[in-house]
Amino acid sequence: MNVHEWIEAYGRAWRERDADRVVGLFTEDASYNSHPFRDPHVGSAGVRAYWTKATRDQRDLELRFGEPIVAGNKAAVEWWAIMRLDDGSIGTLPGCLYLRFAPDGRCQELREYWAWKEERVEAPEGWGL
Repeated sequence: MNVHEWIEAYGRAWRERDADRVVGLFTEDASYNSHPFRDPHVGSAGVRAYWTKATRDQRDLELRFGEPIVAGNKAAVEWWAIMRLDDGSIGTLPGCLYLRFAPDGRCQELREYWAWKEERVEAPEGWGL
């Protein structure tokens, strides 16, 4: 699996809130750091627990990824997500993934950086290039 295929599969899993699919994209000992000020979620069980909790109230997800920057086994890619939450509110969640891949194409380390705004905000012109 190459970086573009991995990002596509990750996006599909996010849209479908499919924890099994997400776990399959990571090594069994992966580190998933969902925010710079949080402890990482480690291993398949940690990724599954975080993913299930993080996506449980997201609905009608509109998700875009920018063009990834790839250097060896590392990549960085921006994303822009607009979603409805279970309480009916709409929010915008733009962010960036830093990814480090194992030789088999699964992710061994993920670090995300993101911001949240409780309203719909479209991506600015030229975003993600």
